[in-house]
Amino acid sequence: HGGLSASGLETCLCSDLRAPGNAELQLGNRLRPLHIFTLKPPHAGPPPPPPHPSIRTALRGPPPMPLVPIAPASSATVREDATRTLQSQIDRAHLDGGGTVIVPPGLHTCGTLELKSRVRLHLDHGARIEGSTDLDRYPLWVTPSVRCRTDANGFRSLLRADRAEHVALSGSGVIDGKGAAFPHGGDDRDGRPRLIQMIGCRDILVEDLHLCDSGLWLQHYLGCERLRLRGLTAYNHVQPNNDFVDIEGCRDVRISDCSSDTDDDGITLKSGCAAPTEDVVITHCVLRSHCNAIKLGTESNGGFRNIVVSNCVVAPSRHPTHLHGFPEGICGVALEIVDGGTLDGVLVSQLRIDGPKVPLFIRLGDRARPYLAGQPRPPVGRVRNIRVSQIDAVSPSTYGCVLAGLPGHPLETISLTDLRFEFPGGCQQRPDPASVPEKAGDYPEATMFGESPAFGLFIRHAVGVRMERVDLVSRQPDTRPALVLDDALLAP
Repeated sequence: HGGLSASGLETCLCSDLRAPGNAELQLGNRLRPLHIFTLKPPHAGPPPPPPHPSIRTALRGPPPMPLVPIAPASSATVREDATRTLQSQIDRAHLDGGGTVIVPPGLHTCGTLELKSRVRLHLDHGARIEGSTDLDRYPLWVTPSVRCRTDANGFRSLLRADRAEHVALSGSGVIDGKGAAFPHGGDDRDGRPRLIQMIGCRDILVEDLHLCDSGLWLQHYLGCERLRLRGLTAYNHVQPNNDFVDIEGCRDVRISDCSSDTDDDGITLKSGCAAPTEDVVITHCVLRSHCNAIKLGTESNGGFRNIVVSNCVVAPSRHPTHLHGFPEGICGVALEIVDGGTLDGVLVSQLRIDGPKVPLFIRLGDRARPYLAGQPRPPVGRVRNIRVSQIDAVSPSTYGCVLAGLPGHPLETISLTDLRFEFPGGCQQRPDPASVPEKAGDYPEATMFGESPAFGLFIRHAVGVRMERVDLVSRQPDTRPALVLDDALLAP
């Protein structure tokens, strides 16, 4: 346990700028040549409606993104119901082998749009897609190709894709879910529509858009592979469960250069399904949340493997009111296994955390909730091989950070290096570690144990904990020590 000389962290947020005239579209690891094409006559079946003259389809890359703030939608183009028109253009591009449907400046109101393989939906600058406020315009998705805990009552979403490949959403426009219109039924399975939902898809690119006001989660990707989210901005404060993005049972994921402000969690990795969430990189993001900025959990059945979080800033939400959490946020980074599964191989580094009540929370619990009804109770999971380094954090609360396993089920091989955590101090009571309840079956939250026995780090039921250059600072005198170990063994 030594001191850390903090010199500050500088984070460079870089955009992926393309030169005008780019003639290639990269989805996943494949570069595809792009060509202008002429629409073929309609295929057999009912003829699609004539396209609105300002909605056009072309097989080409999007135009260069203008580096100017997002403008409000123009009143010159208002489509009271653009669902059928846009869907017909998406379908036509898909049947003709692929293409880009370009949404022009103006307001376009839609119900559910089904995204298709090899089709990019591109919103020009000033284009705004708004979700309908009529729930009947969002057909219930009863049997998705990948099952998970939250599909018990089916899914509704504004933009959705199932088992599609090479799908892209792009542009400097806005997608607004108008989520305040939908009643909250009490949990995340009450039928409110998500903004974007893709299930069982491959080679997904979502970039540069502004996303806001979803009925539930802003984005949900389930059982997907090779997913890229970059350059997104988001503001989501109209409903409970207003997360920025939920990644569930996915593989090969990169999230970069995003900025979000949400009432509920920011970037959330889940595994409430059979598959693990694995091979994920999160970098160069600015995250503001009333809850958890970066979280693994709570659903954990499939587990988590090979997760890297780096070069991010966590700051307080700028929204004046909150539905969940606290005005300043609950936690910067929360790593949780409570429904079985294994969390293995997580690296968190180079973060600045300023605002949330708790900078870091690691929890192995035993809520043991199966992801589908009728399944057996899952056994206690495992949490191992976590490295946390180069984090500078300022906390406004006296909770302290808790890293806790369970009796007989310890956290394994936890490395804490080059950390500086600053707390307000001033606590006049010193809780006995033995008096802190285990709460094995409780919902995991960084504040669940109240003020911990340490003003800095309370580590309980853990083996192989290594600490180097960890600086725990109390701004005022505090009766509690900086570090308390309870049934925890430090690595030699």
